[in-house]
Amino acid sequence: MQEKPDLAALIASRICHDLISPIGAIGNGVELLAMEPGATRPEMALISESVANANARIRFFRICFGQASGDQRIARSEVASILGDLSRGGRVAYGWISPTDLSRREVRLVFLLLQCLESALAYGGKVSVVRSETGWSILAEAPRLKVDAGLWEVLTEPRAPAEIGAAQVHFALVPDELARQGRRLITEIGETTIRLTF
Repeated sequence: MQEKPDLAALIASRICHDLISPIGAIGNGVELLAMEPGATRPEMALISESVANANARIRFFRICFGQASGDQRIARSEVASILGDLSRGGRVAYGWISPTDLSRREVRLVFLLLQCLESALAYGGKVSVVRSETGWSILAEAPRLKVDAGLWEVLTEPRAPAEIGAAQVHFALVPDELARQGRRLITEIGETTIRLTF
């Protein structure tokens, strides 16, 4: 019997696919404008940075929410490119250490967890991701964290009562993805750090 398609993931893939081309075209237009004499004005830099960030976000969302089959692979260089662009345009800096060839499903789970960490790093911070032989380790560090205990409980106890809206949907998706991959998440939340391992 054929597995029922994940319609939400297919919709997300379609939206991301349809948005990436116009955003790329805007980026190309900005590059052409930058070649004009006197085009090094601050507003051009702001537009260029915003386009790069939007492009990175769409690529990030496509991995997080889009369709991913069990055997799909993704290169470390692509992951590093996405996170590098997000770091340049955002309040969170990312570090990534892993083998060169990665399971797209594993990266999807990591990216969903990165969104959870972004929620806690409302005032900025840094996140280090390491893939070792034993599994994944993600460490978030910030002088100040904003942790909603109810949302974080959902990650390890899916039936925990929590208000989940559109801005927190990643918290609801993590337990299902963990179950699909047969993994168990360990969370350690401190005053200035959050460590996630699976």
